[in-house]
Amino acid sequence: MTTMYSKIAIGNVKKSFKDYAIYFLTLTLAVSIFYSFNSIESQKAILEMNNSTMGFVDTLSKIIGGISVFVSFILGSLIVYANNFLIKKRKKELGIYMTLGMGKGKISKILILETLIVGVISLASGLILGLIMSQGLSLFTSKLFEVNMSEYKFIFSTSAIIKTIIYFGIIFLIVMAFNVIVISRYKIIDLLTAGKKNENIRFKNPIIYLITFILCLISIGTAYKLILDVKLNIEDIRFSMSIGLGVVGTFLFFYSLAGFGLYIFKNSKNIYFRGLNIFITKQINSKVNTNFISMSIICLMLFLTMGMLSTGIGFKNALEKGLEKTTPFDASARVFANEDDKIKSIKDALNNLGFKFNDKDKYLYYNTYDSGFEIKNLNKGLDKENQKNLNKIEDIGADFIKISEYNDIRKLEGKKSISLGKNEVLIMSNNNMASKIINNFLENNKEIKIDKKNYKVKNEKAIEDSLHTTDLADNMFTIVVNDDLTNKLQVRESYLNVNFGENSKNSEEKLSKLFDDFKNGKIDYKNSAFIYGETKVQVYAESKGMTTIMLFIGIYLGIIFLISSMAVLALQQLSEASDSIERYKSLRRIGANDKMINKSIFIQTLIYFSLPIVLAFIHSIVGIKVSNEFIAMYGKPDIGLSSLVTALIFVFIYVGYFYATYTGYKNIVKNS
Repeated sequence: MTTMYSKIAIGNVKKSFKDYAIYFLTLTLAVSIFYSFNSIESQKAILEMNNSTMGFVDTLSKIIGGISVFVSFILGSLIVYANNFLIKKRKKELGIYMTLGMGKGKISKILILETLIVGVISLASGLILGLIMSQGLSLFTSKLFEVNMSEYKFIFSTSAIIKTIIYFGIIFLIVMAFNVIVISRYKIIDLLTAGKKNENIRFKNPIIYLITFILCLISIGTAYKLILDVKLNIEDIRFSMSIGLGVVGTFLFFYSLAGFGLYIFKNSKNIYFRGLNIFITKQINSKVNTNFISMSIICLMLFLTMGMLSTGIGFKNALEKGLEKTTPFDASARVFANEDDKIKSIKDALNNLGFKFNDKDKYLYYNTYDSGFEIKNLNKGLDKENQKNLNKIEDIGADFIKISEYNDIRKLEGKKSISLGKNEVLIMSNNNMASKIINNFLENNKEIKIDKKNYKVKNEKAIEDSLHTTDLADNMFTIVVNDDLTNKLQVRESYLNVNFGENSKNSEEKLSKLFDDFKNGKIDYKNSAFIYGETKVQVYAESKGMTTIMLFIGIYLGIIFLISSMAVLALQQLSEASDSIERYKSLRRIGANDKMINKSIFIQTLIYFSLPIVLAFIHSIVGIKVSNEFIAMYGKPDIGLSSLVTALIFVFIYVGYFYATYTGYKNIVKNS
């Protein structure tokens, strides 16, 4: 008996393979991506990085493991949703089984076997694809982070395979239980007459849709305005308001689209009455009207996907380019000169600890001083954009630095000295927003007033030098002055810059240990001063660790969201095809040929797939602009590569699902 059920299940899977195509494609991609990212700790590229990034691999693996639990809930819900579509499509077939005397328990057994067969096949194919993708992920990682792959070997992660099988095994068990529950609730009359039921779509008054559409535009427009003003300042109430209005506006857009779009299209007589456009319009509007909630959620998920994929690589590239400018020395350290501290200079702090540099090391000390001069004093002659930017950072105060110590810094970098006249100063900034304000000011002004005295600014543009090695472009606003101008000023911070000599490894390890001991609380600085410092090696290693984690999380979640969105859109279209069989039969009766019907299916599928993507793309333009301004704190963002990678991923998955949906839709109509 069991053999008979197995034969029926295998036969059903073979017969319904075209119906299972989207289901199978989704499962295979989900399994492959799940395995690829959970095999990270075993990938050669990541292991090569482990030596220089201080154990960030363990952190990344733990984070990916935690996110995988969240991902499994998303994929589990998606698989249950897809399975529900398949059950719905086969109601008549299941009704015939019952008519022939087969009990609900036996039907459930067949469905369980079918789920098991599809699950095993998709797991096997997904793991094979995942093995290939994981190697590609290694190569991609090595390219991004300049890892040596000369001794690359094919990696097979047993732990990731076991984890994937366990997670998806649980999901399939849930699907099986779901099938049993669903079948137990069905009545034979409902199953046999399922294909004869049509949706009863009632459109409200066009005025209601028009008002809703206007509210949608107001909500989205206000959300854009707020987020562009407040940026990523999550503490500002306007940030939360922009998110809320954006979500509400998205839902209102898809709610109003059915009625408002139909009204507009009906008034375009030349288009509306051409070919099968009336039929296509009704089909699209009925589905948007029915599924506006799911389409809104899909739109928001696609927006997050575009944002995460685009800004992830862009953030990494900006950070790396920024590090080239912000790490001019092999190591730097500083001490905050608080009035209550006994030791106010880093030189005294190091001497107090008995720290000695190696003979070949080159180093210098310098101070910055509290000037009392603020950037808002540069408000003369600014254009509207820079005046607006000035209002955002008007409280930033300028640091003074002696010209003699600035020339010492330039000398350590191998640059020429600069001379200053008696009443001359230099203005510096490597912050994008601040430097733009300074440059705009210098276009119209050649002097600044310090302590009621005018000083000529010798440079025509802001000097974008970094005065010490750090991970951020933190030289917001510095004024280089003659030494005597700082005589009565309070020291703000005391700095050390070092370039290692011949035995650089020993010097680097020595300073790294000192800095780490302070960070880890191993040095009692109560009677001394807290030294905060980093070597260039540490800065780059920590940067790689942070960007790797952010990038992998963004790609992982982004692709999962993209697959889920495309799968739901595909299943909704195929469900619509099953519900619309009688309508297509009517089209044939009035003379529509296969070419016309296939064209209508193509247009419907294309529009339905495109609607959430287009709005998500518009959202992402604003979102990426805001993100880029945040990234600009680390370096000038370049989203060219990230946009290309995002576009390729989108095109690959979009085209795959679109083609599978279009083909499946045609086959359903054709076979009817």
